[in-house]
Amino acid sequence: MSLIEKVNSGIIEAMKAKNQDRLRALRGMKSAFLLLQTSEGVTEVTDEMCIKSLQKLAKQRKDSLEIYQQQGREDLAVIEQSELAVIEEFLPAQMSIEEIEKQVAQIIADAGVSGPAAMGKVMPLAMKAMGGQADGKLISEAVKKLLA
Repeated sequence: MSLIEKVNSGIIEAMKAKNQDRLRALRGMKSAFLLLQTSEGVTEVTDEMCIKSLQKLAKQRKDSLEIYQQQGREDLAVIEQSELAVIEEFLPAQMSIEEIEKQVAQIIADAGVSGPAAMGKVMPLAMKAMGGQADGKLISEAVKKLLA
């Protein structure tokens, strides 16, 4: 079952259960998938494309959540937190910091580079290797730490 089909069936279940919070998040995800389908040059939407879209949605929710918490808007923070939880259900399991550092160390060793100047070489390789499984911010921090 593709990610789009899972979201569609989740929408039906949320409607039957009258779960408005989950329904709102799932409809936002479906909207993002529809935007992918209608974008230029796209003939078929793959699960990989959907995961990238979901990661973008999750990042937006995290950023909004952080801002709302700083501003003391708990009413809005709760909404963002619930939507983020639903989005994360559909994302692949995220790697731990230790796993990220281990893989980045392997990438650095394979590339045979060292020093902070090599970050431009290592980051694209690391993002390609761990793109859907780790947050770009965590990958960047691991690369900086290991190249320092």
